[in-house]
Amino acid sequence: MISMLHGIVYEKNPGVVVVECGGVGYDVVVPIGSYNAIASVGGECRLFVRHVVREDDEQLYGFATREERSVFNLLQGVSGVGPKLALAVLDGLSVADFRRCVVNGDARRLGTVKGVGKKTAERIIVELKGKINPVEAMSNDASGPVDAGMRDAILALGQLGFGGDVACKMAQAAIDAGADRGNTEEIIRKALASR
Repeated sequence: MISMLHGIVYEKNPGVVVVECGGVGYDVVVPIGSYNAIASVGGECRLFVRHVVREDDEQLYGFATREERSVFNLLQGVSGVGPKLALAVLDGLSVADFRRCVVNGDARRLGTVKGVGKKTAERIIVELKGKINPVEAMSNDASGPVDAGMRDAILALGQLGFGGDVACKMAQAAIDAGADRGNTEEIIRKALASR
């Protein structure tokens, strides 16, 4: 199985690149985020790859980061989601946004991705909810990386018996209510007060 390609960009078109490795050119389908991260023609690149073999076809899917490949692989495990739909999800959402949608059960946001309807979004959330770490999902929210205080508050709320997704929502609600992102005690206090 091919896991990674490291070589020279021979050809680059939106959605597909050709990477020359040891004199062999590999056609690799890539999502938009990875396409933008790949060097120009003639430049060096490294792609994390998923080799998908079907009865009548085989294709390489390449990603600039392991996280993108990981989400692609997770999506492949969802019934009714094939490689094209998994790529569409990665084209429509960042890895962080996708993880937050799953952890928060945000089928409406996930359903805005082209090709993903309401039912498919709900199925993705149901099948992947337990496979995504809620703390990781909150680690790159819109205001930047989670501060140690917020991360510790989420972990502490988890120790108090709140599930990971509930703990994340409680911590985020406390921040939205004015708690300092870096102050674990304040986040926990406001989170518990709102229950």
